[in-house]
Amino acid sequence: MGHVITVAQQKGGSGKTTLAVNLAVGFAKAGKSVALMDTDPQGSAGRWFMTRMEAMDTPDIEFSTASAWGVTYEVRKLADAHDIVIIDTPPKADSDLRPALRASDLVLVPVATSHLDLWAVETVLYLADRERKPAMIVMTRNRAGTRLAADVASKAAELEAQVAQVPMANRVVYAETLGQGRAALEAPKGPAHDEVKRLVAEVQATLENL
Repeated sequence: MGHVITVAQQKGGSGKTTLAVNLAVGFAKAGKSVALMDTDPQGSAGRWFMTRMEAMDTPDIEFSTASAWGVTYEVRKLADAHDIVIIDTPPKADSDLRPALRASDLVLVPVATSHLDLWAVETVLYLADRERKPAMIVMTRNRAGTRLAADVASKAAELEAQVAQVPMANRVVYAETLGQGRAALEAPKGPAHDEVKRLVAEVQATLENL
């Protein structure tokens, strides 16, 4: 049975889909069999995958969609056949999110360098705790060296959740590759390569230690 990762955040624009697809490609390039599931009606991950399909003869990631209450059944099938299943969820935190949380081994909560994002975290952490699922905050669109980044990171550390040691910086390459059906690891080599690889390794280590 593979590991299931749910990416959840109440606030839109936090980088959920960017985090989900970059982890999916990162795990695939690390030799894992990966499935990506989109439960967001907006379908951003689905559009990314279809763009990717048009550019590749053979997809390296399996893709699936499910409504909130179809998640449990679909995840079970995918986890039986893959090492890693990543669920991209809608930007809301209510009862519709609970099936994805319940099916997960680890909940990743992206937080852009913004107090608004940080304020929206508590509801997701509360729901994850009710389902007894470990959660990890991942800082996204991070602006290293700024006072705001340091302040948000400090306040995130005060919450009852693990904060990933590796942040995703505010890099153009993430947005560019997303629109091309690719991920940062598939762009010319740059700082994002090391960033994604280190984040994949940290998430993998967290899963192994659960």
